[in-house]
Amino acid sequence: MTGSATRAVPRLGRVLSFSDPRVRAFLTEGTRTGKLSFTAASGQPLVAPVWFILDGGELVFNTGKDTAKGRALARDPRTAICVDLEQPPYAFIQVQGMAELSEDPAELVRTATAIGARYMGPERAGEFGQRNGVPGELVVRIRPRKVVGVFDMTG
Repeated sequence: MTGSATRAVPRLGRVLSFSDPRVRAFLTEGTRTGKLSFTAASGQPLVAPVWFILDGGELVFNTGKDTAKGRALARDPRTAICVDLEQPPYAFIQVQGMAELSEDPAELVRTATAIGARYMGPERAGEFGQRNGVPGELVVRIRPRKVVGVFDMTG
């Protein structure tokens, strides 16, 4: 370059650890939704928002067994979920992994109640747990295989 200033191009993301406290803090802050990727039976890639919690070393959400998400993950458990910060400094964490599905009634109520507490508040958690912890629903546990993210897209 002939004396002109160069500007660094932001990286698209770097590999992180699911156990990194910054990753866990980002994923649990407020009521950010996850954008879940999955593949329809036709091969069409799809994305749907989900409410989720962290449970140990897994990202967990509930969905109906007969929904597009439920059917797709039963057929092909490979998935990714992206959680982002939609205002400056803009940020995202993408968790790639394998989904494990469960219909265990106690787990359904427990996870649905915890998700309800996060997104609807503790006063409505039980209501949400009872509504969504029923037969026909699934507990989906994503076991992370790779985590990619950027904490500050503007810097």
